[in-house]
Amino acid sequence: MKPDCHLAALASITPNEATALYNSEQVYAMEQAWFAQGHDSFGLMQQAAWQMAQYIQKANEQKCARPSASINGTPARRHRYQQRVSIWVGKGNNGGDGWLIAHYLRRMGWQVQVVTVGFSKDDLETDNSIIKDTDINSATSISDAERAKQIALAHGCRYQRFEEMCAEWNASPNIDADADADASTWQASDYAAHADVYIDAIFGIGLDRAPAGIYQSAIYRFNQLAKCYKPFVIAVDIPSGLVASTGEVFSGAAIQADMTLCLVARKFGLHTKDGMDYSGQVVDIALIPYALGDNALKPVAKLVTSAYALTPRQQNSYKGSYGHVLIIGGNRVDGSQGMGGAAILSASSAMATGAGKITVACHEAFHAALLTSLPDAMTINLHDVDGVRQLLKGASVIAIGMGLGRDDKAKKLFVCYLNAAIAEKKPIVIDADGLYHLAALHKEHHPLIAALQQHSAHHSVCLTPHSGEAAKLLGMEVSQVESDRLAAIRQCATDYGGDWVLKGAGSLVLEQRVQQAQIYVCATGNAGMATAGMGDVLSGLIAGLLAQKDLIRELRGLQQAVLLHGMAGDMLINQTDKTALLIGQRGLQAQDMPAAIRHVMQELTVSDDSWS
Repeated sequence: MKPDCHLAALASITPNEATALYNSEQVYAMEQAWFAQGHDSFGLMQQAAWQMAQYIQKANEQKCARPSASINGTPARRHRYQQRVSIWVGKGNNGGDGWLIAHYLRRMGWQVQVVTVGFSKDDLETDNSIIKDTDINSATSISDAERAKQIALAHGCRYQRFEEMCAEWNASPNIDADADADASTWQASDYAAHADVYIDAIFGIGLDRAPAGIYQSAIYRFNQLAKCYKPFVIAVDIPSGLVASTGEVFSGAAIQADMTLCLVARKFGLHTKDGMDYSGQVVDIALIPYALGDNALKPVAKLVTSAYALTPRQQNSYKGSYGHVLIIGGNRVDGSQGMGGAAILSASSAMATGAGKITVACHEAFHAALLTSLPDAMTINLHDVDGVRQLLKGASVIAIGMGLGRDDKAKKLFVCYLNAAIAEKKPIVIDADGLYHLAALHKEHHPLIAALQQHSAHHSVCLTPHSGEAAKLLGMEVSQVESDRLAAIRQCATDYGGDWVLKGAGSLVLEQRVQQAQIYVCATGNAGMATAGMGDVLSGLIAGLLAQKDLIRELRGLQQAVLLHGMAGDMLINQTDKTALLIGQRGLQAQDMPAAIRHVMQELTVSDDSWS
């Protein structure tokens, strides 16, 4: 492809459009900006509830049209009677949404039962002074949630207090007494327990701590009943108990949803950390425009779901056209058999990604194993400092740290080779033990840290920690990193420079751009990839892409590498070819990945006609 075709080509290889993700404060700001333009807050609540009710009706019709399976993949019961819904509501605006959904679904012909959480008997008395819709809609002395409740009660929506349900079940409302009780043993003959659809409208996006007391108990009982009766579970805006800005769930106290109907804007917490296990399918309910003129807010991150397509190679090329990757790692520390496998896995994935040639600087004890598994790779003794430094001059990319070791000898090698890579102005990938040494050097105020920061301003530097390594780099506890992964990855970039991936559920990628950094949440990958050596595979994949100068920057970037890595893992557990041996999540190993990477790379390579 000719250089002047790069921009046009990129337009044709854009992946699925990125989805903007926001935190709670930004969503509140959007709503306030909307109201400042003269829009009514209760009108927005009505609009949201009406659209959600319509979607729930449509989703249920689709479920019933498939006799063998429901939307969430569980066996569907055939019903010859009126559809039933149990709507659990709290006292805030999220509960107000729930009350209005109850009202609209009842008008659509559903049997509706509202379960109130945290309401006293007095809270549920109908106010005769505002019993008519017209009076309720024009009232200014009551909250939007109160208006919604009065509308639902005035039109005959049935309700039951959660506290009374617990009494009927002969169970304490506190979970401590009978936390292990099976829902089927409770006296849950009440209609609410047997509903076809459960709707969670207990908490909204304002929650930032663990639910306590009756609320914690309600969430626990909701999940137990859902497990027993297998309804379709829908969360309003966000599953109750999930922190919208971070994706954190405290002590497992959150609603386990099959679907989340997301209002106003997509929340960051739905797509990272615990959010991926609790949110189910996320559906946007369009209400107000994200961009409000000059008040438009920059998202905290963007959700990306697929990699860019790849350009075809030119016939007139050779191995040097696609770069030389130097892998530095695989050491044998005194008293240990060492970690030669880390360097081998990294080299395997770099080769599978398409690098022209690979050299592995590892302990000579691993050379035979390396050449047995990768006969097309070259080797050099890790401890041959002069030889490695000379080889480094001709390399396209340096990847360092995988199985390097953490003793003083390894640290000296790390400093030596990283200084040499910076002096030679090379792209650098740092992982595993390299990150360990980097953290120690930062604590010592070593000049190498400043040199790396300066180098990263003009050359690619990719660092790939998991939460434990990030905590070490930042001098904090792992729990602090996990409580705010966005803040952690930003701080890493500030302290060290470069582009970063914070690995985990919904891996975060931070890529430096001119005068700003962009953060992505990569939606590929699966739990089967939580296994030894998978990070080594990623480091080699990143290096392999960076080496291929025939690809434009976007196709060699960190976001692209992380997406490819996840897509390869997904391919291994979702094979559709019946003749292939399906690996599955529990059996997935890092050594399976290179073959999958090759497959994904080929699937993403577009034909020559697409680039004409």
